Amino acid sequence: MADQKKGTKKPSAGAEVKSNTKSEEVKPVVEETPKPVEAEAKSPLDEVMMQAEKAYAAYMDAERQVAKAYHENELQVAKAYKRAEAQAQRSYDAAMAQAMKDRDEALSKALQARENAMRRADEAFKNTEETARTAYEAAIQQAQAAREGNIEKAWKVRDQTIEQAWQIYSKIAK
Repeated sequence: MADQKKGTKKPSAGAEVKSNTKSEEVKPVVEETPKPVEAEAKSPLDEVMMQAEKAYAAYMDAERQVAKAYHENELQVAKAYKRAEAQAQRSYDAAMAQAMKDRDEALSKALQARENAMRRADEAFKNTEETARTAYEAAIQQAQAAREGNIEKAWKVRDQTIEQAWQIYSKIAK
């Protein structure tokens, strides 16, 4: 009787049981279907044994179905992860492309503003230089005119002084 109890716990011929781990791929379990049971059981023990075998076969079938469902779920989760990963990469690529475009536009605007500022600075420098040159020439001309006027006045004063001195000397010398 102990052998009979042990016999009910053993898988039937050709049954294969695999553990389901993440690293292992679950392979379908192949099991021979139990042979049809004769219509009449020979004894109550045989009847219980047949029921136990049927229950065990149903258990093994359910276990295969659960393993298959877990495997299918694992595949779906892996596909969902790959889709999410691809979407994240596309979002990253789009954000990076937009950031580079924004950077290039900002640099282009800054370069254009720099060129405009340099052009305006050059124009301001040229205008200031022209104004300074004109003011310099006007000051030189004014100074030259003042010098010539002062020299002319000094010459007249000199001539008058010499004339007066000769007049005084000529009166004294007579």
